[in-house]
Amino acid sequence: MRDGLLYVLSEPGAVPGPEFHDWYDNEHAPARMAFDQVRAGWRYVASDGRRPSWLAVYTLDLALLDTPAYRSLRSDRSDRERDVMSRLDTLDRRVYERLPHPATDPGRDPAAGAPLLIAVAMTSTDDAALDDWYEREHIPALSQVPGWRHTTRYRLVTGDAPTLLALHAVDGPEAFDTPEYRRATNTPWRSRVMATVTHRDRRLFTPHRRL
Repeated sequence: MRDGLLYVLSEPGAVPGPEFHDWYDNEHAPARMAFDQVRAGWRYVASDGRRPSWLAVYTLDLALLDTPAYRSLRSDRSDRERDVMSRLDTLDRRVYERLPHPATDPGRDPAAGAPLLIAVAMTSTDDAALDDWYEREHIPALSQVPGWRHTTRYRLVTGDAPTLLALHAVDGPEAFDTPEYRRATNTPWRSRVMATVTHRDRRLFTPHRRL
């Protein structure tokens, strides 16, 4: 079994908010949550003032995505689904595989309705160096930050996006004002690793609802 994450950013655009949420919460998401291989799902709204404004994350067994039953969700869309999706400004779908880490419970829901979800996506010219820094320095340091719940990391499988993703579950933005956070994000090792990063995107989200 390969632990994966379906990560979908969306922006309603011409779709009115009530219509967008009714479609997503009562048709689109339930069709995916009906599969036993989908373990959990959450919707988040951006708290950083940026677009796309909406994020949905599903933890799942990656093998599900290659089954005829799951593929039919995309090939046999309802008329309503086709109509709504045709009017969205953005539908950015990414598939990731979870990277192992000894401090991370494999069964843990990486989002789990955290009061603040930080999504950091990066592409590096030296993935091995980036992985080493995360595992040996960055995650252990972040775990000492008050209110920092956990960090889960992923590698991109499908999608037009940076190749590595870290999801950080935090109690709130006050964590950024602590000396522990400043130490975790200002080290010589971090500076060396960041020099290999060619693209970095950091987003902040708060929970909307569980799916």
